[in-house]
Amino acid sequence: MKIYQEVITFKTKGEGDFVDITSMVESVIARSEIRNGLINVFAPHATGVIGVTEYDPSLLKDIWDTLNTLIPRNRSYRHPENAHSHIRSLLLSPSKTFPLIDGKIALGTWQSVFFIEVDTTPRTRRIIVQVIGE
Repeated sequence: MKIYQEVITFKTKGEGDFVDITSMVESVIARSEIRNGLINVFAPHATGVIGVTEYDPSLLKDIWDTLNTLIPRNRSYRHPENAHSHIRSLLLSPSKTFPLIDGKIALGTWQSVFFIEVDTTPRTRRIIVQVIGE
């Protein structure tokens, strides 16, 4: 078994930014030369989320509106400034694992891998991509 790892770095525009990282993950897979196994995509941030669904602007807006309804920014929280960001990232996942089949990430027809910025300001984000297999 072989393990290959890279770190993807990119900038976000701030709260509510959805960054499609599918092609970046596919590039890491290609460089790994691993054909079959697993891919883990992990955001080592307290206020960042890895998502997987259709990357459609209207759907992304619906997702963001739902997060704002469930965990509003303007509610009174004890933690200063960005408690809502931490709560959102706690309820969503900082990582996803995917099958790797014949050198390709196994995604559904409409699925994309993306990062959701739930913190209040633009950030430079790092994503760890590990490819494990043969």
